[in-house]
Amino acid sequence: MSRTDADILGREDVNDLDAILAMSNTAVDEALHTVRDNADAIFTWDYEKGARPALNKLYEKAKHSQWNGETDLDWSITVDQEELARTNPLTPTVEGFAALGIDFSGTALATWTNEDWVRFQIETQNWGLSQFMHGEQGALICTAKIVETVPWIDAKYYAATQVMDEARHVEVFAKYLDTKLTGNYPVNAHLKLLLDDIIEDSRWDMTYLGMQIMVEGLALAAFGFMYQLTNEPLLKKLLRYVMSDEARHVAFGVLSLQEYYAGLSDAELRERQEFAFEAAVRMRDRFLQQEVWDRLGIDGRKVVKMMLEIPADQLIFQQMLFSKIVPNCKKLGLLDAGSGWLRDRFTDIGVIQFEDHTDDLDLVA
Repeated sequence: MSRTDADILGREDVNDLDAILAMSNTAVDEALHTVRDNADAIFTWDYEKGARPALNKLYEKAKHSQWNGETDLDWSITVDQEELARTNPLTPTVEGFAALGIDFSGTALATWTNEDWVRFQIETQNWGLSQFMHGEQGALICTAKIVETVPWIDAKYYAATQVMDEARHVEVFAKYLDTKLTGNYPVNAHLKLLLDDIIEDSRWDMTYLGMQIMVEGLALAAFGFMYQLTNEPLLKKLLRYVMSDEARHVAFGVLSLQEYYAGLSDAELRERQEFAFEAAVRMRDRFLQQEVWDRLGIDGRKVVKMMLEIPADQLIFQQMLFSKIVPNCKKLGLLDAGSGWLRDRFTDIGVIQFEDHTDDLDLVA
């Protein structure tokens, strides 16, 4: 039986402001968070290496592509975060909003100056890199779970290399936040819910879909966008290393799931479509960054409402985040399974135009 948006998301309207803002991280002072992992650990006694040549090739590539965040990055570089915010083309300006016809009347932003928007961009960077750090820990845990649950030895071998990759990613993002920026943020409630859902699901392919395709796909797109825009040499090199790893991680998900999904029934594929849609909406909600507004002492309700009302074709950054997710869902047959249910849903949230997006950078081969 098909589920409604209310069944999938816990709200009838994808843009229900009250429901979105009602979600918050109420455990910001807790250092530990426990999630029940319902999956079985699977041993395989078939040790034939190379039964899946594409995965074996990826494994060999991963072994030769390890890097050390302590020695391969120059941590002596000084980072002037305020200057970076002033020169960042994504930093909002009063003039820019006026050109787009965005009117902040009736909100606390009506009196903001360009200096206020620079301060906002600094907090946005602190928030954004914090969420990527938390997401990388989610990937660390999920990939360790894949080692346990995937039944193929080639996939276990590769996933083990990704565990090392993810540990390194958490390490370098944490160090960059602590030593180069001006603050960090707890995990966003929408991201936390998605990570919990991925870990709690007992099916090994859902871990792949949620993490390798959705979360890692979005991260790869975001890192690529940041890489193109930043002039800060330490962050640029850090992102380049991380992107090379992430490209392999996403490829690992696609290669593994293409084989498995080819044998699923329509009902089973519909479950995967619904999970992909839920993940996409959770990640979109995350980028409303309500924690930043709270830290700046702004009632984010009216601001978030206006953000949700901005036409999708004007939200270039938010759209580009799906430039890896949508084509990979297409490669997996999820866009058009079940009379194109997921295609329709991605059309509703304004990202279907990326279904044939290709990369300019070859980071895997």
